[in-house]
Amino acid sequence: MRTRPLKVALLGCGVVGSEVARIMTTHADDLTQRIGAPVELAGVAVRRPSKVREGIDPSLITTDATALLKRGDIDIAIEVIGGIEPARGLITTAFEHGISVVSANKALLAQDGAALHAAAEQHGLDLYYEAAVAGAIPLVRPMRESLAGDKINRVMGIVNGTTNFILDKMDSTGAGYQEALDEATALGYAEADPTADVEGYDAAAKAAILAGIAFHTRVRLDDVYREGMTEVSAADFASAKRMGCTIKLLAILERAADGESVTARVHPAMIPLTHPLSSVREAYNAVFVEAEAAGRLMFYGPGAGGAPTASAVLGDLVAVARNKLAEATGPGESAYTQLPVSPMGDVVTRYHISLDVADKPGVLAQVATTFAEHGVSIDTVRQQGKDGEASLVVVTHRAPDAALSGTVEALRKLDTVRGVASIMRVEGE
Repeated sequence: MRTRPLKVALLGCGVVGSEVARIMTTHADDLTQRIGAPVELAGVAVRRPSKVREGIDPSLITTDATALLKRGDIDIAIEVIGGIEPARGLITTAFEHGISVVSANKALLAQDGAALHAAAEQHGLDLYYEAAVAGAIPLVRPMRESLAGDKINRVMGIVNGTTNFILDKMDSTGAGYQEALDEATALGYAEADPTADVEGYDAAAKAAILAGIAFHTRVRLDDVYREGMTEVSAADFASAKRMGCTIKLLAILERAADGESVTARVHPAMIPLTHPLSSVREAYNAVFVEAEAAGRLMFYGPGAGGAPTASAVLGDLVAVARNKLAEATGPGESAYTQLPVSPMGDVVTRYHISLDVADKPGVLAQVATTFAEHGVSIDTVRQQGKDGEASLVVVTHRAPDAALSGTVEALRKLDTVRGVASIMRVEGE
């Protein structure tokens, strides 16, 4: 066993970074045995050096992350700063100075993953990022290593714990969106500004990363169709229950049937209560992977939080440290297929549409004719009426999303349609 330690620079020491430092200290002996050499926390770069950080030697604290990386003795950098800059510049600096990188930065990887992978490959170094996608859940490595010999056709999952907590509370208690969000905020699941979560930006970044791994093609954040969940209502959950469904914010990645393109999208959807994802509660994450040979696989566990995310970071640290000792590198970017990402309009989906209509003869026929004119077949219809007003709930068969969207716009123009109360896709059959 090598006695000279591998030196680690920790970039960022917030909720996740402090847990990484704690585990590195408390599990030092175990990590040494698992790696084959000691790992030593050699420096911690932070923005606010005056903050008390329990268990971390104050002499390790610095505000100059660049100088830490350039000092010449760092073997591995752990980046848990988040955001685009200065994280991107620091990772690039690390590669230029022979330092492999472990990152939890989903936003940066979704935007500039290709360039970062190219820089790592150029310098013969590792870039690992298990913690960027689903917290403690082992997902990235199984997809790019364990399933490397298989063909993944579809990935569908809950990859944001905040949104799942909110939707679960709406489903189980009948709470409205704002009430459930307030509870999530009080419990620390939601940030003071929850936009990145509830509008789907966080999930979209993770979807881009997963799509690139699953389909061996480059998928950027801008390629992912994104729709938030702020408009989901208690009425939507009532409709879902009547269909034997619940509602989840899903990341859905699919390979086209002809294998010539892929799609990546994030949006709320109704899923049957018989689907494994329907039972994912509270702030948990779960990802359902469909592969040609392996069949259907489900990965489940805590998707966020300091300790769970740190667990994924430390797993990457062990793998990268072992590679360092072996003078080797692990798998890098695999983008050989160069498949185009199709627009959302080409995606074949089902719709659940709730309409407020006039309660008079011929309304249903007029609505059905509109669907037929746009080439969309109706699966089921439910109508209720009273005192001249009525609600009409239509569930379609699968059709191109563009045709379904065109149908909705045409329905809005009918003089018998007072308004479109809600629209939601149906997934997971």
